[in-house]
Amino acid sequence: MSTETTAQLSTELRDAPPASFGQLTPAQTGVLADALRSRRERQAAGLNEAAEDALKLVPALARGPVRRILFR
Repeated sequence: MSTETTAQLSTELRDAPPASFGQLTPAQTGVLADALRSRRERQAAGLNEAAEDALKLVPALARGPVRRILFR
């Protein structure tokens, strides 16, 4: 693994990659890092959408303050 792709993967994993990942080629490591980044972005978007849907259950006058409290 190259230093650059190892750094990318470490960033996405939020930790050092397992030693077994050393067997991956730099291209494979890059694909894995991209897939992890993409999945994390989709997950965050889904959570934001779910939170906004949940806010529809809060009375209209309270939505602003509740949104500020939850999403500082």
